[in-house]
Amino acid sequence: MNGTLLAAAMVLALLAVACGDGGGQPPATTSSPLDEAQRATATAVTSELSGAIAFTSLRDDNSEVYVMDANGSHPANLTKNPAADGGPAWSPDGSHLAFDSDRDGNTDIYVMKADGSDITRLTVDPAEDLSPAWSPDAQRIAFVSRRDGNSEIYVMNADGSGLTRLAGDPADDSEPAWSPDSQRIAFVSQRDGNSEIYVMNADGSGQTNLTNNEASDNGPAWSPDGSVIAFHSNREGKADIFAISPDSSGLTRLSEDPEHNDALPAWSPDGRHITFVSDRDGNFEIYVMNADGSGQTNLTRNPTTDRDPAWSTAR
Repeated sequence: MNGTLLAAAMVLALLAVACGDGGGQPPATTSSPLDEAQRATATAVTSELSGAIAFTSLRDDNSEVYVMDANGSHPANLTKNPAADGGPAWSPDGSHLAFDSDRDGNTDIYVMKADGSDITRLTVDPAEDLSPAWSPDAQRIAFVSRRDGNSEIYVMNADGSGLTRLAGDPADDSEPAWSPDSQRIAFVSQRDGNSEIYVMNADGSGQTNLTNNEASDNGPAWSPDGSVIAFHSNREGKADIFAISPDSSGLTRLSEDPEHNDALPAWSPDGRHITFVSDRDGNFEIYVMNADGSGQTNLTRNPTTDRDPAWSTAR
């Protein structure tokens, strides 16, 4: 299995573990028609949405980076490459997307314009580099690398220079997410024997366990105003979306479906909505909800896997 296909498999496996479903995703099924009440809810929620959502999709029989209007309309394949592409992350101004790809033999970080043109390779290493996250000040990109033998958080300048390792723990660290002031990074660590959400300063100092729970906590995403971090956890059985303050207070459950998994939250630029991944229609698809958890609506309604949503004011 090549690098990014392996990385994609690892994402789905991580979802399986974090979601507590015993491994493997449910078989893909065609979504059922919306009833009248569902249509009304979907219309009310999606009519408020603006900007664009980038995501990873398997609808072309391999992993590609797509973009769609925030209401789910006009999906377009940006990468169109036989290699496996995924993990999109917007630049703050919405003009570019960072992503990971194995198109040159192993998984590295690339950047392209928002229309998919002018693709540039930023990392060149025989180990896997994946899961880029662009700092809100546009200066740096955090990412995950296995170049030291295990998954660690690295940061580099937006042009690929100035590579620095941040976390440096023998356990696996992954899923970096910047605070809106670019001063801190939330991430996932296995150093306590299970997946926990940690926060550290942007230079790697001050690493603190935020969640401290025996369940698997993953997928941190900082709200635009910096007041809360959304994440997914299987602490109630199947995975659901939660929110917690950066000082570890005020834990709130935002989604609740005892039979299905909700994961990988990402905030709208105005902080009013959260997009996430759910398997409640039989396969992982992109959903959206209000920031308080209400109005949960399927955006993609496609029988293949859609994951890794990232929201921008672009478009």
